[in-house]
Amino acid sequence: MDQVQWLDEHEATAWRGLQFMQMRLEAALARQLSAESSLSLQDFMVLVALTDHPDGRLRAFELANTLGWDKTRLSHHLKRMSARDLVEKQTCPTDRRGYFVAVTVDGREAIRNAAPGHVATVRRLFLDLVSDDELETIIRVTSRVLDRLSEDADGQR
Repeated sequence: MDQVQWLDEHEATAWRGLQFMQMRLEAALARQLSAESSLSLQDFMVLVALTDHPDGRLRAFELANTLGWDKTRLSHHLKRMSARDLVEKQTCPTDRRGYFVAVTVDGREAIRNAAPGHVATVRRLFLDLVSDDELETIIRVTSRVLDRLSEDADGQR
């Protein structure tokens, strides 16, 4: 087994800061959505992923990959969202075992109503605090990390 290369103080400060920032941002966004809409943060993220596509639907495995969720978590969450008529399952004509997850009319209305407050909170807690140069750096870093995570996930299949 290789020797562990522990984080130095500078690396640990950056890593822990990123972790705590993300956890606290998610908690704040979840509180805002709960107070101002009928959506949880997880509901919102599912609807964002679906509405980012022109036809408002994704294969279930694509949605799971986009969200970083396992199949069981996605299935349970989609059942709850489906019961509230936010999403629906649609058959896949090319794969009888697979299905599409599609946003419904109610789901589109729910995200349309929740988005303004969500965006205002994202701006207040994050975007208003970073410069354009810092934002570009964040974009570059997150893109590299997400690419690595995708490569690792692909290698595990």
